[in-house]
Amino acid sequence: MTVSSQVKQTLASVKGARSTLQSFAIIEENQEAHAIFSRNIDRLDQVIADFERRVQELEFAEPQYKGF
Repeated sequence: MTVSSQVKQTLASVKGARSTLQSFAIIEENQEAHAIFSRNIDRLDQVIADFERRVQELEFAEPQYKGF
């Protein structure tokens, strides 16, 4: 497995974790827990943005991995 595919697989996993947290935040009635979920969603958004930038860098450096 290439580094590019590992980064993309990790990105997909992090996006899945974000979706799960978002689902929990929607159904959570406790405001404190809801706030914690929301803060962690924001943190994951930053991680996702970093991973997406890294994927772009990898695809620029190694065009053969673009789109995989």
